[in-house]
Amino acid sequence: MQENRQQGMQQNAQQQAEQTAAPGALPGNAAMALMQELAQWGNTTTIILHGGCVFEFKGAFPEGSLAEGHFNLDGPVPGFHGHIRLDAIDHISFQSRQHRGRDSHAFCFQDGKGRNIFKVFLGRDENGALLDTQLERFRQIQQHGLPATNHGDH
Repeated sequence: MQENRQQGMQQNAQQQAEQTAAPGALPGNAAMALMQELAQWGNTTTIILHGGCVFEFKGAFPEGSLAEGHFNLDGPVPGFHGHIRLDAIDHISFQSRQHRGRDSHAFCFQDGKGRNIFKVFLGRDENGALLDTQLERFRQIQQHGLPATNHGDH
């Protein structure tokens, strides 16, 4: 009985991960290229999910560089810094939904089980409207992926 339950839970987790890595998701090895591009977009909102807590940073996604398997964020001080373990990112999905009555779009950096590691939401102007240039680029990446460059391995 216990064994059947474990198998069911494993199948459930596998199905959930497969659903999360829906067609159109970017592979995890595109994470560095995407983050480098996001650093050029201006204001965004980055949400970090950890241990049931939600941490939020509003501002430009920082530039970074690769060292020892991590993408090291190097923003201004004070500002957003960190070390992103690239091999933890299995894929990047696209989120488009209503949030508090407004359209919202995000890149969701997820692990192999389909769990969110962090999300980067498109920025808004002073009136709360999505930034047109970011929305256009988000849709381009969603439909066509990133330009064919060497995304590197984790």
